[in-house]
Amino acid sequence: MADSLAVGTSDEKDPENEDHKGVKCSWAPERMSEKTNILTTMTETLGCYENPAVKEEQMEHSDVDEPEDPSLLRFMCAELTRGYFLEHNEAKYTERRERVYTCMRIPRELERLMIFGICLCLDAFLYVFTLLPLRTLLAFLRLLTIPCCGLGANVCPYCRRSSGSRFLQPAQVCDLLKGLIMVLCYSMMHYVDYAMMYHLIRGQSVIKLYIIYNMLEVADRLFSSFGQDILDALYWTATEPKSRKRAHIGVIPHFFMAVFYVFLHSILIMVQASTLNVAFNSHNKSLLTIMMSNNFVEIKGSVFKKFEKNNLFQMSNSDIKERFTNYVLLLIVCLRNMEQFSWNSDHLWVLLPDVFMVIMSEVAVDIVKHAFITKFNDITADVYSEYKASLAFELVSSRQQNAYTDYSDSVARRMGFIPLPLAVLLIRVVMSSVKIQGALSSVCLLLFYLGLITLKVLNSIIILGKSCRYVKEAKMEGKLFERPNPQTPKQTPKKTNPARSPPPAAEPKMHRPTASITKQPTPRAKLFPSAPTPEPKETVDPPPDPPPPNPEEIISADAQQSTELKHRTSKKDLLEIDRFTICGNRIG
Repeated sequence: MADSLAVGTSDEKDPENEDHKGVKCSWAPERMSEKTNILTTMTETLGCYENPAVKEEQMEHSDVDEPEDPSLLRFMCAELTRGYFLEHNEAKYTERRERVYTCMRIPRELERLMIFGICLCLDAFLYVFTLLPLRTLLAFLRLLTIPCCGLGANVCPYCRRSSGSRFLQPAQVCDLLKGLIMVLCYSMMHYVDYAMMYHLIRGQSVIKLYIIYNMLEVADRLFSSFGQDILDALYWTATEPKSRKRAHIGVIPHFFMAVFYVFLHSILIMVQASTLNVAFNSHNKSLLTIMMSNNFVEIKGSVFKKFEKNNLFQMSNSDIKERFTNYVLLLIVCLRNMEQFSWNSDHLWVLLPDVFMVIMSEVAVDIVKHAFITKFNDITADVYSEYKASLAFELVSSRQQNAYTDYSDSVARRMGFIPLPLAVLLIRVVMSSVKIQGALSSVCLLLFYLGLITLKVLNSIIILGKSCRYVKEAKMEGKLFERPNPQTPKQTPKKTNPARSPPPAAEPKMHRPTASITKQPTPRAKLFPSAPTPEPKETVDPPPDPPPPNPEEIISADAQQSTELKHRTSKKDLLEIDRFTICGNRIG
């Protein structure tokens, strides 16, 4: 019975399944016919189907009829005659052409900056040999004539006590300190044997000397970074007004720190000169080649980094300082070699090719490095004119009435070039290489000193004229007459009650200072005169005190004032950056 029911139900379901299959099969031929129609109407090209309507539209807009039957010959003809238009991407190719022109302009603009910067370093270096001894002598005479200087106080400008109760001007104090540092370090350098150091270095292997030379370069940068801070701390400690609270360790400890620094830095430069001398005197010149190849390693370490204008300015100053220092080291090497060969002029012609090779390698490395840095960072060649204007502005501003530092110190801060250690070493080498005996030698020494003074004056006139022109071209004349902020650092203004405070007095008219380079700088008391005392007025009953303000309003006002100050801060330009270069890196 169950089997019959099962058979019956299965017989009933079969017609329904057949009906569904019939419906599906009736739709299937129609779909297949549509697909075949589409496939027949679309041709296959490179594995894809192309719509004939689109193909006809492309044929109408195209000038050349496409071949119906593609073949290898037609493909080769198409490849040989295929053209393109560069003007479709005009902006890109114009930018590439400008990059090429920028790279071609970099050597000229860079060497102009280098020559100007080297002249600045030469001026600061010659100042130590020419004008600093005379200024130190004048300050020492002033110190000796303090008891009897009251009668002639209005005669000599150096005797005019314009800085309060000081007997010496701040510049005279700094000159005395520099002179004492030079004398003490020169006397200490007599105990260092240059010949023993030379033979000690010559006995080392080439690899050791290469490592030593690299370590000396790093140590020189570190010494330059910290050395100018030591000297500035000494100058400020010695000239700081006595009315302020004592917040330093004293002048004498600072002085001994400065002497110790200059002595160590001089020994460091002497080791550098000895290593370079060993490289010059080596038979196969392998050490000199390795030391020159070290300059090309510098390209790898700097070209592929991101640089902005300020970073490139620091690197340019560092390259100027490094190139000038190498010139002085080469001069020391030539003096030592000429002394060993009894000043034979034939040996000088043997040294000149190596000297020329070292100088040209430095120039080539600097050009390649700056060219690719400007290319990778999209910096134009006109930026070097801005760098020259910035250096020129510092030179001109050091001659103004509101000058706050000596010119040689400003060059040291900007470029990391400190002339005192290098000058001590050069004096030590010259005095040991040249023997002064008799009256004729003394006369020759005097004439040589007068020649150095003439060179210093001529160089100063030239770079000062160039600096004035660069400042005018950059339109920076207005910044020369801006006066420094008289407020001391970390001093916040106090809030006063407008009801109880007297009305402000009329500000005195400030005369614009003259841009004279021969006039003495004006002290701070005259630059910032004290406000006139208000005249006594009739007593008037004060108005009633206002109600105390709400603390919440005070907090909201302070917050608003702080946000306004944040928005008012301007972006620093090249002239406002007071930090060392990469050679004496203090970044911040």
